[in-house]
Amino acid sequence: MSDESQRPIIIKRRKVSQGGTHGGAWKIAYADFVTAMMAFFLLMWLLGSTTKGELEGIAAYFKNPLRLTNQGGNGAGDASSVIKGGGKDLTRRAGEMARGEIPERKRPIDLKAARAQMDKIEAARLEELKSRLNAVIDANPALQIYRRQLLIDITTDGLRIQIVDEKNRPMFELGRAQLLPHTREILHEIGKVLNDVPNRISLSGHTDATPYYGGERGYSNWELSADRANASRRELIAGGMQEDKVMRVVGLSSAVLFDKADPRNPINRRISIIVMKKRTEDGVSSDGQQVDIGEGDTPDPAALTPQASGPQTAAPGTPTK
Repeated sequence: MSDESQRPIIIKRRKVSQGGTHGGAWKIAYADFVTAMMAFFLLMWLLGSTTKGELEGIAAYFKNPLRLTNQGGNGAGDASSVIKGGGKDLTRRAGEMARGEIPERKRPIDLKAARAQMDKIEAARLEELKSRLNAVIDANPALQIYRRQLLIDITTDGLRIQIVDEKNRPMFELGRAQLLPHTREILHEIGKVLNDVPNRISLSGHTDATPYYGGERGYSNWELSADRANASRRELIAGGMQEDKVMRVVGLSSAVLFDKADPRNPINRRISIIVMKKRTEDGVSSDGQQVDIGEGDTPDPAALTPQASGPQTAAPGTPTK
């Protein structure tokens, strides 16, 4: 055989790619892209329609899944119940509200009702103070002796505590602002109790209508009543009362008589302590409103103190204050 017939035959086959530019591989990539975009827009829609509380609950779940599982509810922002099955969440500040929702208009505050409620609470507090003062006096044998000289009542201005003179048992030395020992003890006991209420006080001094000896030339019942009121203030503080509780100290001379029928009755000589109501305190601080001078608040001397009335006799020109 010839050499040509023995030569191997080599067959070359060309590989043809199927599809080319019109194949299906790009369709898979496009489908993945569309799926991802759909998931993204779905996430955006969910975030836009979810309340703030539910979002906080979702965040809390990923931070601490066990807490939400044990607590129950739709999330940490679901504040309808502290305990599953009922109750009210005391820490809840406001109800959940979807985004874009207009909050419900708050109810207007009824100032008249709020003031009436505050007045009711304050009246109860002053009544309790009155009861405690009476209990302190009854429990102290030294003060029981002067029970008839301690008058405690509720007025339109507040709780009034009056320490009055008796014919044979004055509070001050005659014609002076020097307190006698038993008056100091009374004021010390009162001062301790006054710290139990936040109300501030007004102090006023009073004399009878007997002219002060030599008053026309300078020192008169006005100065004497003011000095006695200020001396009483110092003893209240010495007994333990806070100094900043005193809002006003005044001397009223005989302008506000206790016994109008007998201007020279010793009962007209007194120290009046007003534990002021908030409304009275506001009036004093704003325009100097007078306290403890209303005729409607003046008690009947015969009803409160069954002591003998009548002027204190003294030689002409001798102070009887």
